[in-house]
Amino acid sequence: MPIVSTGYVARPQFLAFHKRKQRWAVEVCHVRAGKTVAAVADLIDAALTCPLPDPRFAYVAPYLAQAKDVAWTYLKRYTAAIPGAVANESELRVDMPGGRRVRLYGSDNYKRIAGVYFDGVVMDEEDDQDPRAWSEVIRSRLSDRHGWAVFMGTPQGTGRLKARVDEARARPDEWFLSIMRASETGILAADELRSAREDLDDDQYAALYECSFEASVVGSYWGKAMAQAEADKRITKVRHDPDIAVDTWWDLGMDDAMAIWFTQNVGREVHVIDYDEDSGGGLPASAKMLQDKGYVYGTHTAPLDIKVRELSGKSRLEIAAGLGIRFQIMPDVPLIDGIDAARSFIGKCWFDREKTQRGRDCLVAYRRLWDGKRRVFANAPLHDWASHGADAFRTLAISHKLARPKAQPAQARRLVSAQASTAWMAS
Repeated sequence: MPIVSTGYVARPQFLAFHKRKQRWAVEVCHVRAGKTVAAVADLIDAALTCPLPDPRFAYVAPYLAQAKDVAWTYLKRYTAAIPGAVANESELRVDMPGGRRVRLYGSDNYKRIAGVYFDGVVMDEEDDQDPRAWSEVIRSRLSDRHGWAVFMGTPQGTGRLKARVDEARARPDEWFLSIMRASETGILAADELRSAREDLDDDQYAALYECSFEASVVGSYWGKAMAQAEADKRITKVRHDPDIAVDTWWDLGMDDAMAIWFTQNVGREVHVIDYDEDSGGGLPASAKMLQDKGYVYGTHTAPLDIKVRELSGKSRLEIAAGLGIRFQIMPDVPLIDGIDAARSFIGKCWFDREKTQRGRDCLVAYRRLWDGKRRVFANAPLHDWASHGADAFRTLAISHKLARPKAQPAQARRLVSAQASTAWMAS
């Protein structure tokens, strides 16, 4: 098609997004940044410049009514100047010369999307989308024409949008990533930000205006502390020092579920260098995992319930000793005291961004139980997938608070065999 001006003028903050070359993209935006306008304009431009026959592009919102409310006006506005463009109100689509089309959908009726193909798709408010829309329908509709996708939204916990961010950070050649915080973009006036900060609680403000995934988990015990760790740049590349022993901190759940944090004491800092968890393999699998990591170990600490005897008549403490893991036992401390200890302890920690990702997600997602009848948070945590990692971190925090271990030189403690009972010795 000949060059056509749609009337769209991109905000400077979105120029990099419009110029991206990667197939996949993630846009995390503060409220009122203008992401929907940018997304619609991007789809129109792609439709006009696509060299393939009959290009198809889609904007997908969690609900079709939502797509109409937030995007339909923009789609009509920025295609109105295109010669031959026709807006179909009933189907929320605009057809352009050359068989080009941009259409709005809602993932609440994702099966309606089946049977079509796409050259590009925007998934807005990713955490609110029906996940089946992408996995069962949309992804496969991009394959034959090598279509692209953009995932957008404002943080709503450590869900799919956070996972997209993590993937983008790990694979920058394939993913474009932009995180637009209100304190950095300059889109919203300073007095408006001050007013919003006064009207909202700290977590709400951090999630909506500063794009904090940690703060956006409602009821999170440690979300704010983890957000501060990110702001302080204490979530980074933390190198393992082979001259300092690695201590481990465990939670042993039901059905052989295990969660383990790996730390080194470096001066006054605690370097959290690794995290691992296993569900179903039990202590033998965990022993092998420790061996495979190749660290030189210092102490291994577990909660009091490791002394409970199994049906075999042996306690897991005894089973571990038979595998060469000699545990120290964490003192019995009330749950809430442990939660408080962990909250303050996070401020002393430096986390390896890559190796502790799953564990940090547990810390952020660990939250208070919601009492639906009374409509208040209970004074107890919700027990879900995040609990084991969080409980293991309480083991770490409580043990350091009561008796902070000294950094140990990594003297001849390297594990030779998972069965070597003298390979792991407590200090």
